[in-house]
Amino acid sequence: MSLRTVPLSYIARNLWVRRVTTVLTAGGMALVVYVIATVLIMREGIRATLVATGQPDNVMVLRKGAGAEINSGIVREQAAVVDSLGQIATDGQGRKLVSHEPVVLNTLPKRDSGKPSNVTVRGTSDIGLALRPQVRIVQGRMFRPGTSEIVTGRAVARGFAGAGLGETMRFAGRDWVVVGVFDASRSAFDSEVWGDSEQMIQAFRRSAFSSVVFRLADADSFDAVKAQLESDPRLTLEAKREVAFYAEQSEALATFIRLLGLALSIIFSIGAVVGAMITMFASVASRVGEIGTLRALGFRRSAVLSAFLGEALLLALVGGIMGLGGASLMQAVNISTVNFQTFSELAFQFRLTPAIAAQSLGFALAMGLVGGFIPAWRAARLNIVDCLRAA
Repeated sequence: MSLRTVPLSYIARNLWVRRVTTVLTAGGMALVVYVIATVLIMREGIRATLVATGQPDNVMVLRKGAGAEINSGIVREQAAVVDSLGQIATDGQGRKLVSHEPVVLNTLPKRDSGKPSNVTVRGTSDIGLALRPQVRIVQGRMFRPGTSEIVTGRAVARGFAGAGLGETMRFAGRDWVVVGVFDASRSAFDSEVWGDSEQMIQAFRRSAFSSVVFRLADADSFDAVKAQLESDPRLTLEAKREVAFYAEQSEALATFIRLLGLALSIIFSIGAVVGAMITMFASVASRVGEIGTLRALGFRRSAVLSAFLGEALLLALVGGIMGLGGASLMQAVNISTVNFQTFSELAFQFRLTPAIAAQSLGFALAMGLVGGFIPAWRAARLNIVDCLRAA
């Protein structure tokens, strides 16, 4: 055994001897890690939900300067210019894969509480469905063009009154029959209601579409298409890759959650660090004789320092694993929030990634390092004779 280091078994045994104090201190750290990990996996869940909504070879065209579809407007003449682009892909029937889509917010009552909440209503078509391969009808069928039939995302069908298969929803002065429910693979479309584009424009008394979505025949031609659209003097439009557009949609909400979580974590971590520091100071005070014995056996001050600092880090690691384990259970929870870009309800699931796990455990170890360094330094500076006399 080297006298430069204290065995890890010795460090672990000391924590076990004081297991009640160890559990209480680790529990405080676990709560802090739980908070920060939950915030991180919540942010990642929102980001993943919105990013998964876009397709890499799809292009969204909106009014220049519009931050969201509900703020955009594209008149029919402008939509026709977009349709004329030669880079748009076609389907097996020779039809261009382009969809003109009005998007509006509609207030609907929640199924369980009856409280109103905003839901995104999208006008689209069978081509619009083809542009989103992650969307598939899982109950019923697709709506028929020219009718007051609609299909609802799974989150809407589950959470809103009248949104289930065979039920009727009333909005925009009409009764709309739900003829299908679709699964959008945990993307933002799960939180939408879809109906015929022309019927939606008439019902909501709109004179323009919100967006035009099309698929590129060659994904690498995006820059050329973007330049062509944005340089056309007849248009006041801008083009974005669909994945980039939905990634931007996640930024405001994800940033708010990150800042809120950071503030809470800092406040809670101060208490956890103080708790760890008190625990380690108490450990030093109760083991003065033991420290003197270690020094008398030839262990250096650095060995004593590393031993007590190792205890603090091991304590933090236990707390970090406990907190991360609790936060990981949140992945089984379905939750919804308001998307700050659209002010509509967005259903999502928490998502834990290896990077988040590493960040959470790193944060726990940082708390242990800060809380344990001063007590460990104090233990290393104790005089051998004074320690043995106190024993």
